[in-house]
Amino acid sequence: MKTAQKIIEIESLCENISKKNTEGGLLRFKVLYFVSQYENLSVSMIIEKLGIKKSNFALLTAQLEKEGSIVIHQAEIDKRCRTLSLTEKGKEELDRYLNDLNDRLGATDTNVDEALDIILKYLNKIV
Repeated sequence: MKTAQKIIEIESLCENISKKNTEGGLLRFKVLYFVSQYENLSVSMIIEKLGIKKSNFALLTAQLEKEGSIVIHQAEIDKRCRTLSLTEKGKEELDRYLNDLNDRLGATDTNVDEALDIILKYLNKIV
């Protein structure tokens, strides 16, 4: 199996695992996760990492802000840019989701953890 085929299979399997029992959709938790990891990145850079349309991202972040899960800020250096941060409510929602996902995945050995780290490093270099 070639690299591209493996990536497609990995992505599909991960999405299937991740979306089980997710209220509000998987994209909601992806946004919450990326906001938690990249608070200092601009909105456009987060959109690029997520690989979604700006309009979908705008609709979802507007909903998350309305619900009190995120805060949208104007960037300090470049006033044209916006950054996002999680509120306590957003952090709690993300933590519940991640804990539930970790419970479903079960314990992993160090080989699996190391392989996932390598895949993450590789994919972050090319995205």
